[in-house]
Amino acid sequence: MANPPRILWADDEIDRLRPHLMFLEDKGYDVTSVTNGADAVEQVRNQAFEVVLLDEQMPGMDGLETLSEIKGVRPEVPVVMVTKSEEESLMEEALGGKISDYLTKPVNPSQILLTCKRLLEQTQLRQESLSQRYLQSFNQIAQQLRQPLRHAEWVDLYQKLVEYDLEIEADDGARQILEDQFSDANRSFGDFVEENYADWIADVEDRPDEHRPVLSHEVIPEYVFPHLRDGERPVVFFVIDCMRYDQWLEFDELLRPHFDIETDFYYGILPTATPYARNAIFSGLLPRDLIERFPQVWEGSEENEHSRNQYEEALLHDHLDRHHVDASIRYDKLIASDDGRDFADEVVNLTQHGLSAVVVNFVDILAHSRSDSDVIKELAPDEEAYRALTRTWFEHSWLYDALRDLSKRDCTVIITTDHGAIRSLRSTKVIGDRETSTALRYKFGRNLKCDEEDAIFVRDPETFGLPPHNMNTNYILAKEDYYFVYPTNFHHYENLYRDTMQHGGASLQEMILPIATMHPKS
Repeated sequence: MANPPRILWADDEIDRLRPHLMFLEDKGYDVTSVTNGADAVEQVRNQAFEVVLLDEQMPGMDGLETLSEIKGVRPEVPVVMVTKSEEESLMEEALGGKISDYLTKPVNPSQILLTCKRLLEQTQLRQESLSQRYLQSFNQIAQQLRQPLRHAEWVDLYQKLVEYDLEIEADDGARQILEDQFSDANRSFGDFVEENYADWIADVEDRPDEHRPVLSHEVIPEYVFPHLRDGERPVVFFVIDCMRYDQWLEFDELLRPHFDIETDFYYGILPTATPYARNAIFSGLLPRDLIERFPQVWEGSEENEHSRNQYEEALLHDHLDRHHVDASIRYDKLIASDDGRDFADEVVNLTQHGLSAVVVNFVDILAHSRSDSDVIKELAPDEEAYRALTRTWFEHSWLYDALRDLSKRDCTVIITTDHGAIRSLRSTKVIGDRETSTALRYKFGRNLKCDEEDAIFVRDPETFGLPPHNMNTNYILAKEDYYFVYPTNFHHYENLYRDTMQHGGASLQEMILPIATMHPKS
């Protein structure tokens, strides 16, 4: 049985409207009532409503202020303003699309019912229209996948698939078709990467162009240095570990009221794992060159990826020196929640430096927690719920507070990630010796074997910009949504790791990464 439509009604005289609430409940609606704007915003943050009814004149946060806050949190929710007079400003809000309708007091229950029914029907029609629009695009996308695509065309295709993924919610049939097409796209993308990646690495002495994308080690020169050389305002550079494009769109929606945002894309290097990708970002070097210049970086444990990312500040200083960029630097790595709260309390100090680099580990921790915790997996059983969980964290996080504080300062904020993650649903057997690395989406060792359809084999690591480690070392990088399992106790480990969020391989979600440049609106 379908859940009843949910309505939120905010009015400081809500007790007088009790008969109206009971009338709506008798008609099958689930009605939540609050008496002020702040509570209305909090309810919208924590729950999904189909319609919000909003009294214009409430003490404290009035209706228009509450409207602005609600639209900052959930811009898609229809809002009906209930007012004592048809003021011109309300008509302007309606014409501007911020409110879906307005009613003049006194209102009667049937009037409210008809307005809610009309808006709910519009929402249903909108969902049907989105599903129809995707189904009409299906053949066009399928045709694209049959053609050779360049790196920028893959970015455009990935954006299109993610946007449909976020928009299509209620139509299970359309969602299944989209998921199947996403899988087809990842199959073709893995082949594209396998065919072209070595050429990209061979051409790294040249600037990125239509033949080669920006790669991880070029992020700072391409997107950060130009702002530092301008010298007009301090730069705050955030690297949010393991943030995918769909998660960034959730953050972007919340940050739009505070910043003007321009989002570009780059390709994460392989393996799409923190020790390789984030060290490449901060050092400006491919892993094979990094290990030669800074051998101590690779002395940490492969099982503990953080031990191999403890030199990021030193790598960043060296990076700026090599490019003759003169800027004072501050570096913060934030892992525990207490670290984040302390950071948010003094975020204003970031603007005292030319470049502040901030590493945020929470999204990566969430991905690992979903793999390790049955509770988290229950809360986020699919992609949609995983995004929603990330959004809920961000809305209530010290990071959101810190960014809103920065929006009041004269600075440039740049946000990116080191790699994404993919929901790993299919296992593939791998054979290697006891010295083989332990990661699930990539491995290096001697004489590795697996089904060649499921992975990219790197027999000469240097052609992929990778350190050889030892004689006869090769790498395998999982394609699509595969994860590697050894034959010993195969079914146990297959079941243990199935449907976990993993990174290290070659997929759209792991490799095509957003980088956003943000300027405060204030």
